Amino acid sequence: QLQASGGGLVQTGGSLRLSCTASGGSFEFTGMGWYRQALGKQRELVAAISDSGLKEYAASVKGRFTISTNNAKDTVYLEIDNLKPEDTGIYYCNSPDPWSDSGFQAPWGQGTLVTVSS
Repeated sequence: QLQASGGGLVQTGGSLRLSCTASGGSFEFTGMGWYRQALGKQRELVAAISDSGLKEYAASVKGRFTISTNNAKDTVYLEIDNLKPEDTGIYYCNSPDPWSDSGFQAPWGQGTLVTVSS
């Protein structure tokens, strides 16, 4: 199970730190992605970190979002700075797994809602 938390209501220009915590004992860190789904839009990948620590970001968030892990690699963070109204959405975390029917290690959780007011 992967649980995203840390969302909230912030003003434009504010910051948030989201956390993604693995529980249940069956999760194996092979990389992680943070995904965002705005109302009426498809879920999109905004940041990813590989098992070796390589990081990639969507163009729309580069320079404002930072993905990282703790040493145990059982928690993945997404630091969001200079928030914009278009960052509003539900943020999810998940780990790609090409061998899984769904393409991911875990089912999608409830995510955490980020709302940016203008």
